[in-house]
Formats: sequence, structure tokens, C-alpha cells
Amino acid sequence: MEALKKVKDPEIHQDIVSLGMVRDVGVENGIVSLRVVLTTPACPLKAQVEQDVTQALKSVPGVKEVRVTMDAEVRAGNPMLKGARLEKVKNIIAVASAKGGVGKSTVAVNLALALAQTGAKTGILDADIYGPSLPTLVGLKNTPPLTDETKKKIIPLEKYGVKTMSIGYLMKESDAVVWRGPMVGRMIQQFLEDVDWGELDYLVIDLPPGTGDAQLSLSQLIPISGAVIVTTPQDVALADVVRGVAMFQKVQVPILGIVENMSYFSCPHCQGRSEIFSHGGGKQKAEELKVPFLGEIPLDVQTRIGSDEGKPVVVSQPNSEQAKRFREFASHVAGELSVVNAQRMAVNL
Repeated sequence: MEALKKVKDPEIHQDIVSLGMVRDVGVENGIVSLRVVLTTPACPLKAQVEQDVTQALKSVPGVKEVRVTMDAEVRAGNPMLKGARLEKVKNIIAVASAKGGVGKSTVAVNLALALAQTGAKTGILDADIYGPSLPTLVGLKNTPPLTDETKKKIIPLEKYGVKTMSIGYLMKESDAVVWRGPMVGRMIQQFLEDVDWGELDYLVIDLPPGTGDAQLSLSQLIPISGAVIVTTPQDVALADVVRGVAMFQKVQVPILGIVENMSYFSCPHCQGRSEIFSHGGGKQKAEELKVPFLGEIPLDVQTRIGSDEGKPVVVSQPNSEQAKRFREFASHVAGELSVVNAQRMAVNL
């Protein structure tokens, strides 16, 4: 155990013993066996942790062999009180953009699916009351949810292993929501209280663009674990990133980072790269605001086709470069959330 205290989680930068990641240690005839429980199954540095553990233990006199079992257990970012809203949801991730048209909903859906593919229990809530897009993105148009009469709860529709809910399930495609702010707040509250989300490691919330009623309602109703800001590289989008970050800071929601969507276009015919909306602005803005940069996601035809057909690219083309980028992005989000959770735990202690 003393040797293992020298091994630090590469993202949280604390030793794995104090973080409670070391379990089931056994020593027999020079063979050391143990289980290392990561803070998320989406940990991007799993192999590094395993290698560091093995090397640390082999340096101990008398150790002939090391057998490491890698496991994961998502920890709660905001431990909820019994009976509170979403009491069985460990982490709530808000995906936001202060400006529309940056592909935020596509990013949110692929984030949720990528997290689920790691083995995490995941859900996604479409909080865009005026322009719900989740039914189209996951191929559940014209599919109303059921109601559990015993619990008096709405049952979220499940697709690709992810629980989903949207006002789009409750209305016709041709209908328009013409509501004032208070009604939007009440609808969001109903999605939080009257939907049977069950036990989730992550609930991704796709917020509408801007800094209005939906964002304020959510921050007041539930403890959001962290926020992801989606932008594109051009100046007109980056200018609004500052407003988005400022909004979450005012309501004391940690910023997990900025992701640059539509970062560039790689021609499938000539393999040439075109930076249609400029490039690198998201990373530069993250550095200026001193928040993490979560990665670049290229502009891609297959991503657009998958979104229109209700088959997101991480599902329809899991081996594509685009799906790889989304999975890397999801790993960074999960890693940053683990860091935030560890910092919050240290403060509470």
C-alpha cells in the first residue's frame, strides 16, 4: 500500500490509495493481486494507471508477479438527499452554447452515446422546449412515452442504450410551442420530477442556445455537476462563449471545458483539409478563460447524415475518425468531471 501511494491518478493528481481506488489487495507466494477502480469507465488514461501500478508494485522486494484488474465506478458529483430531485443520478452534465447553429444538440447526443458505450448508465434530456431536436437525432419521432400508473411517472424512451426525454415526444412535428418563461420553467421541472430516470451515472442535458429561462430554471432546480460549452471557430460564435461561461460561473456551475465543433473539413475525395470557419479559436478562447479545452470535432458529411436519419455517428459508424473524436471528447469530459468531483470532495472534507 505504501508503494501504491506513489501512484497518482494522472488527471486528478492525487494518489490512488487516498482516492479509494485500490480494492481487494491480496499477496501470496510473491504474487500480488488487486483491483483498481477508476472514477469513470471513460477514463482516457486507463492503460497508464495500470502500467504505473504494476511498476510500483514490482519495485517492492519479494514481489514476483503483479495481477491487476481494472474496474470503474462512477462517483456522485453532487450526493443528493433522499427524496430530492434526481436522487439516483450521480452526475448531471449541461451541454450549452450561448449561440445557436453550432451543432450543440449533435454534440450532446454523441456525448451521451459515447459515455454509454463505455458501460456507464446514461440518459439525455432535451431541455430545448421551443426547438426540440432529440426525437430526430435518435430516430424516435412520433413515439410518445408511456406512463407508469403505479408510480405516476413518465417512462423515458430508450434508444441505443440511453434513456431519453424531450417535449418533442409529446407534440406533433407541426406544432409550435408558444409559451412564456414561467411555463418553460414548469415544463423543465416536470421533466425532472415526473420522469422515472432511475439510476444513472450521467444525465446529459441539452440546453437551448442562449442564457435564458431554461438555463436559470435548471440551475435553481438541480445541482448541475458541470457544463460543457460548444462553439465553432469563427469570431461570431466565440464572442458568445464568454457570455456562456460567465452565466454558469454566476450560478456556481463548474465549467468542464470548451469543445470546438465544425473545427475543419477533410475532403473524402482529395484528403485536403479546409478550415471553413477558421480554426483554433476554441482552444485560444479556453486558454484566455482558463478553462479546459476538450477537443476539436471536424465538420463531417456522415455526422450530418446520421443525425438526419436518427443514427448518430458513434453508433452508425463506430470505427470512423469522427466517432473516434467524439469518444475522445467524451473521455475528456468524464475526466474533467472526475477532477471537479475530487476537488468538491476535498472541500467538503
